[in-house]
Amino acid sequence: MDFDSILSVYKSKTCIISVERFPDGKYGNIRIAAGNKAHCDDMMNVMHRPFIPDSPYEEYFPENKNFEDFCCRCAFTGQPLHSYVSLPQMGLWLNMFLLPLESDKENIGYCIYSYDVTPEADTEQRAALSADTSNAVLQTCIKLHGAGNTRQTFREVIEDIRNICDSNYCCILLVDEEERRCTTLCEALRNGVPVDSIDNYNNDAFYDIVETWKDTIGDSTCIIIKDEADMGWLRSINPMWHKSLCDSGAKSIVMFPLKHNGKLLGYMFASDFNVDNTVKIKETLELSTFFIASEIDNCQLLQRLEILSSVDMLTGVKNRNAMNNVVDEIKAGKKLLNAPYAVLFTDLNGLKKVNDVEGHSAGDQLLKKVAAMLQRVFFNTEIYRAGGDEFMILVEQADKDEIDSRLERLREQSEKEDGHFAVGVCYVDGDMDILNAMRIADERMYDDKKEYYRRYPERKYR
Repeated sequence: MDFDSILSVYKSKTCIISVERFPDGKYGNIRIAAGNKAHCDDMMNVMHRPFIPDSPYEEYFPENKNFEDFCCRCAFTGQPLHSYVSLPQMGLWLNMFLLPLESDKENIGYCIYSYDVTPEADTEQRAALSADTSNAVLQTCIKLHGAGNTRQTFREVIEDIRNICDSNYCCILLVDEEERRCTTLCEALRNGVPVDSIDNYNNDAFYDIVETWKDTIGDSTCIIIKDEADMGWLRSINPMWHKSLCDSGAKSIVMFPLKHNGKLLGYMFASDFNVDNTVKIKETLELSTFFIASEIDNCQLLQRLEILSSVDMLTGVKNRNAMNNVVDEIKAGKKLLNAPYAVLFTDLNGLKKVNDVEGHSAGDQLLKKVAAMLQRVFFNTEIYRAGGDEFMILVEQADKDEIDSRLERLREQSEKEDGHFAVGVCYVDGDMDILNAMRIADERMYDDKKEYYRRYPERKYR
């Protein structure tokens, strides 16, 4: 076959790929049989060495199972293919076209591979999808944009994706690499098929498997395991994950990492999918994951902002803003307290002395210790840092004897730390206004502080 004549009509970077095919249908070596001048010049510029015809493709292009699958489909089924994907390992975007080429050899298939790379994404290329794919991605975007109930919206989205993949099981799994923890955001199961929820496997041992996915996917945008040959390949590079899939009964899986702004948020995957639609599934999910990851990152940002607005970053207890909000809800009747309830105000005598003598860093450490002590004693209720070294505790269904017992433990622990808690309590079993109860508790706390210093005047500045 005269490859040079075929390639001479192409101005863009173009080469001819040969794919070896075995009698059992599996493929063997994939080689770059020949290349035009633009391709050869590109190899010299990128690889800094001349292109040698009939070389294994991985000597010049990144090794990629999805690329191999595309070459096989094009060479042996006569299917023209196009894809526009990122190359994160190179910081580039690849626009690729594959056209089938008639072969003059029984066990070798050929395809023409024309490609271009750019440093920035081309939005027109990303939008150049089939009508079915565009509609599916658009529906996902509309649902995510109009989300009222975020959890419910993601459940609807994952069910849509399960239908697109025609899979038995589909899931979005969030990953916290710092905490080494996985959380199921949403999942969808085919009716009538005995598939277990991933929550049944989600433990420390499962996270060990999840941790291997990143290296297995490598620089690809996804991983697609569609048949026994792919399963054999997976077993050779990741036996732990292979065993996990086999134990769950999965015969195929397509998985995309969910990344946004360079951060791994989790994974979206579908198992036992319709392998006849692999190309369409890859095309649809490739773009859908971009919008899904963006929405997940936005939701997590809002959650972090909510935490920042309600949690005292120094001590870890609720902050004054959270205290004011809950008091406003009680006053407005939006939150009903289970009577009898108690309002407690506490502070630790001696913080000013620590700040003045040892510095504010030591004072901060003392506040952390105080908060931890309060959380140990009042472990089943919310604690609020009202300001400075003053804390408020709101106890519903309060038992006076139980609270007195806990306050005694608090005093004993504080004395061991060479300190002392001043405490004021107001018990409410009626219609007393919450603000009035807080005022009484606060006044009693200062009375307790005065009494302590009256009894121990030498400790007044301790």
